[in-house]
Amino acid sequence: MSSSNSLGTSIVLIVLAIFVIVILIRSIRIVPQARAGIVERLGKYQRTLGPGLTILIPFVDRLLPLLDLREQVVSFPPQPVITEDNLVVSIDTVVYFQITEPRAATYEIANYIQAVEQLTTTTLRNVVGGLNLEEALTSRDQINGQLRGVLDEATGKWGIRVSRVELKAIDPPLSIQDSMEKQMRAERDRRAAILTAEGTKQSQILTAEGQRQAAILAAEGDAKASVLRADGEAQAIQRVFDAIHAGNPDQKLLAYQYLQTLPKIAEGDSNKLWIIPSEVGEALRGIGGVLGNIQPDGDGTPDRGATPAAGQPSPGV
Repeated sequence: MSSSNSLGTSIVLIVLAIFVIVILIRSIRIVPQARAGIVERLGKYQRTLGPGLTILIPFVDRLLPLLDLREQVVSFPPQPVITEDNLVVSIDTVVYFQITEPRAATYEIANYIQAVEQLTTTTLRNVVGGLNLEEALTSRDQINGQLRGVLDEATGKWGIRVSRVELKAIDPPLSIQDSMEKQMRAERDRRAAILTAEGTKQSQILTAEGQRQAAILAAEGDAKASVLRADGEAQAIQRVFDAIHAGNPDQKLLAYQYLQTLPKIAEGDSNKLWIIPSEVGEALRGIGGVLGNIQPDGDGTPDRGATPAAGQPSPGV
């Protein structure tokens, strides 16, 4: 009898221990950082738990699933949108939002993720529907700003703040993509042709400028060379003239110098006519008379002491 009583007592103690453990487990809650918890007491909102340790009343208080207070990023699947020029484009959107009021996010909306997605889709169709394809492709910042303004205003009552909305991709129809690629290729070819023509023009301008500068420098060099050459020739003529006057030459010497110069004059192919001054002719006749008066000696050498012919003056006269 005593053994059965002790066994019953042990079972009661075990049950009580399990009950106490269950109560402790249900009473103590630890909320992590950047999380929030909603506590309901007997089905009614009681308080919002912040990070840390908290005590609940077992079987009276109930802790709802914790909410993440960090900024969340949700990427929605591509949505078909009709532009103002009746073209269907596929647009991918990314929404950045954050829960600011845990109570409103719990009781004001059933599924805030789905609500943000649907609101983004409808707002995107309204905004892009008033733009043509080219404006939609080039006005992403404008579209992002309008989407953010509409979403932030609508989700404010849900305790959610939309910080940013981004258009991840805008894909026009395949036929439009081919036309756009052809247009872009033609535009690149046009720009390349313009750049090539501009480069050729600049090259020709620089080449002509270089040739002009070279011609100017060459002409200046030729002019300076001609001046120097003329100065040299003038100085040479002046020196020859001074030397001739200093030596007091007669007509016979001048005729002899002219004879020495004749072979050089005859070297050119175009020299067909020689002009001999009258003074040179008289000098040549004088030289001929002198040469005719020179008689050879018995050894065959000219006799420079021969008596001049009658009527001819002696060399010393």
